[in-house]
Amino acid sequence: MSLAKAKKYLEEKGYVDHIIELEDSSATVELAAQALGVEPGMIAKTLSFLIGDTPILILTEGTVRIDNHKYKDTFHAKAKMIPFDDVEAYIGHAPGGVCPFGIKEGIPVYLDESLKKFDIVYPAAGNDHSAVKLTIAELESVSGAKKWVDVCKE
Repeated sequence: MSLAKAKKYLEEKGYVDHIIELEDSSATVELAAQALGVEPGMIAKTLSFLIGDTPILILTEGTVRIDNHKYKDTFHAKAKMIPFDDVEAYIGHAPGGVCPFGIKEGIPVYLDESLKKFDIVYPAAGNDHSAVKLTIAELESVSGAKKWVDVCKE
């Protein structure tokens, strides 16, 4: 279901041919990197947070962690991830397949500067057996990102 939503969204944007459906699980950065044969940093990890009651998504390079101080400076709130069991209800995709494609209406998407280390990145495509191969410019365009942020540890 989630893969179908992401596919439909990517098809409308002209990127359906960038979707890679995998035999192996891509539920974690490590598994996705192995399944795709790329370094873990190239996996565009999509993290879901709540600011008050509003969900947001931040895509980061696969191996980095959120810097709580930078996050608070950027969003004027403490970094509070959406609880695992609530992610699908808020975002429209279950953990392991969360991506900025085919999500619920009105969820702001941000791209972290850490992604710019790579020419090509691989976010999920709605489920835990998929990815989308995108250049940074393509990701910026197709994700509908509000803006670039710097919220990860060096």
